[in-house]
Amino acid sequence: MDEFRSNIIDNIDAAAGLAREGLCDRCLGRMFGKVGTGTTNNLRGIEIREILSERGIDAPPADPCPLCENVFDLLDRFADAAAEKVNDVESDNFLIGTRVEPEIAAKEKDLVERHGPTSSESIKAELNREIGKVAIHKINRPVEFKNPQVVACVDTRFADVSLDIAPIFIAGRYNKFSREIPQTIWPCRECHGKGCARCGGQGKMYSTSVQEVIGDVALEMSHGEEHFFHGMGREDIDACMLGDGRPFVLEISKPRKRGIDLDELEKRANASDLAAYSALHFVSREAVQIYKGSDPDKTYKARVRAQGKVNKERVNEVALSFKNVQIDQRTPQRVEHRRADLVRKRGIRWVKAEVVGDDVFDLTLSTESGTYVKEFVSGDEGRTSPNFSDALGVRCVVETLDVLSIDYQEPTRD
Repeated sequence: MDEFRSNIIDNIDAAAGLAREGLCDRCLGRMFGKVGTGTTNNLRGIEIREILSERGIDAPPADPCPLCENVFDLLDRFADAAAEKVNDVESDNFLIGTRVEPEIAAKEKDLVERHGPTSSESIKAELNREIGKVAIHKINRPVEFKNPQVVACVDTRFADVSLDIAPIFIAGRYNKFSREIPQTIWPCRECHGKGCARCGGQGKMYSTSVQEVIGDVALEMSHGEEHFFHGMGREDIDACMLGDGRPFVLEISKPRKRGIDLDELEKRANASDLAAYSALHFVSREAVQIYKGSDPDKTYKARVRAQGKVNKERVNEVALSFKNVQIDQRTPQRVEHRRADLVRKRGIRWVKAEVVGDDVFDLTLSTESGTYVKEFVSGDEGRTSPNFSDALGVRCVVETLDVLSIDYQEPTRD
């Protein structure tokens, strides 16, 4: 006696009660759908009726089925609607999902609770599977259950289909050459993106950003809906990002084209003189958290002006004294309106100085991630200690700041 038949005999009262409800073979079989393999719910239902008939129980199916209302007769229609939508999108795989009539879901729950089958499968799960089996021949892409690029959700009430398209993620490095643009879109403080007199109707504080220079091009190429920018930290608006650039991940939501030419994207984005992009490559969603969670050391170059003449030897002496020094930095005054007022410990790895005028010198320094370099130099009215100004005995301010390098090693790509 096979597993399925044995299970039905052990649960004959539940099987008989469900059959007497007039369920179609498919719905009756689905009530025991998690028992046995290598068969279908329809065949399970037929076998259940045979077992019941052997025991003198005659319970034929009603038409239409009081549970599914013969919705499975529309599988071809659902599959055609799903295929039409999916085939309009570029992807390597797909998955079918369904939205079932609430009344049907409620009836199914009631039947299970009243008759007590312990191995039932939901009608939603069966519809997903059966529509997918028909649709795969019309879509010609593999089904992917774990990380589908496109999910076609079929509303079985109206045969309407909505698509859930997974984002694409493009990693690379950027250089920022302008001291007048931010890394990401900066919504207007007054209208919060709606458009007002202050922002000239743009809805943002700055006309463009590192994000928009590449994101707008990627959006056009991918036929996507929106772009998001995930940088490995950020530099101040008035700071340049030089050297090998800062790692970032660009996210494009709902792209209808996934396999865009990254060489073309790089070329078109680099037509701007505001920023440049390199080493573009596709990555998984997990890269966003890896990049945002990384805290590499950084190397900066600061043009510093002192309030009075400085001695070259003394400047060099002070610079060399800041080797592997820990500093306490209270949240700077310039960002305290948007950052918690805390004292953070940060490390100065090394500092080198080059005097270029009576009261001007350059500092090249390596610091721990999160160090406020401008405040390390000025002291920020005592909020950073120790600081370069106090050590030199002359108040100093950073006039320009450049990030020279981000000490991060990209994972090896296949």
